Amino acid sequence: MFRVKLLIIACFALVGFTGCFESPANTFVIAQSKSYEASLFRQNCAICHGPEANGRTLDDGTVVPSLRQGEFKFKTEAGIYKQIAEGGHGMLPFRNQLTERELRLLTEFVRNELRESIRQGSFSGQ
Repeated sequence: MFRVKLLIIACFALVGFTGCFESPANTFVIAQSKSYEASLFRQNCAICHGPEANGRTLDDGTVVPSLRQGEFKFKTEAGIYKQIAEGGHGMLPFRNQLTERELRLLTEFVRNELRESIRQGSFSGQ
């Protein structure tokens, strides 16, 4: 009986102990979002960057970077906007496909929803 009580106490202690740790930040799930920005991403960006913006390797061997983590080539809002609008570095420009409002919405979406390091407060770049 003593062992059963000890096991029960140990289980409760373990549950209480694990509750002291901070759970990982919730990752924004593009597929579940009903926002217009997520819809724009799914229609225009997911084909190369992947459905959840984690990056991928295309059939021709081109490696498309993750928009969620890693060292970002474009860190400022202006840099992200310019990359989406003008393209470059293997990316096609979207200036003629998207309205100015849609370009701004996608820029904010990438910077504020997808960039995990920014949302978690550990981003030190501009």
